[in-house]
Amino acid sequence: QVQLVESGGGLVQPGGSLRLSCAASGNIDRVYFMAWYRQGPGKLRTEVARLSSLGGTNYPDSVRGRFTISRDNAKNTPYLQMNSLKPEDTAVYFCNVNTPTGNYWGQGTQVTVSS
Repeated sequence: QVQLVESGGGLVQPGGSLRLSCAASGNIDRVYFMAWYRQGPGKLRTEVARLSSLGGTNYPDSVRGRFTISRDNAKNTPYLQMNSLKPEDTAVYFCNVNTPTGNYWGQGTQVTVSS
């Protein structure tokens, strides 16, 4: 059973940057896609970045040009580089890895953008 743990969240001022990581316990051999989601207070969980097995990426308009998803090729886990952060980016961020044997989620890491 694979477990994912996010790290790298915290408090940052508007305009700042953070890099989120996702560590996996257990081997992830094959991935359909990996993604990052976020859930703000009183809001639904929404996808903010997706990376396919072929390397294609997808971002919603709200973060395109500011967020970049990449992968640890050895561990098949995603990173999320977040630049030019805004207060509306405040949320709990979750990593997600979709494989032939399961769809795995982390427990989330808090990102707060505030002056």
